[in-house]
Amino acid sequence: MYLGHFSVSLAVKDIRKSLTFYEALGFEKLDGDVEQNWLILKSGEAKIGLFQGMFEEDLLTFNPSDARALEKALKDKGIEPETGTSGDEGPAHFVLKDPDGRTILVDQF
Repeated sequence: MYLGHFSVSLAVKDIRKSLTFYEALGFEKLDGDVEQNWLILKSGEAKIGLFQGMFEEDLLTFNPSDARALEKALKDKGIEPETGTSGDEGPAHFVLKDPDGRTILVDQF
């Protein structure tokens, strides 16, 4: 089972300060809009998302090409999402919690 691309989504307090900090670490803007309070940064193969006011906590994020198929495969293994996908078409996402309570976002791209 392939979960897709991996990144860490960070719930930041000040996106501009966070951007300056992560740029100093060598990250470059890949996508997003600072005025909309979200950015995706990349350094080599590492990706992080900066999100101000969108999430209460940091998230582990996976971006598969088909979230619905992945959700079904996980359910077949007894793993129930906290929230599920909806509809049969278009982008989809769902949320899981690992055994220690960490939030995992599976967000189709």
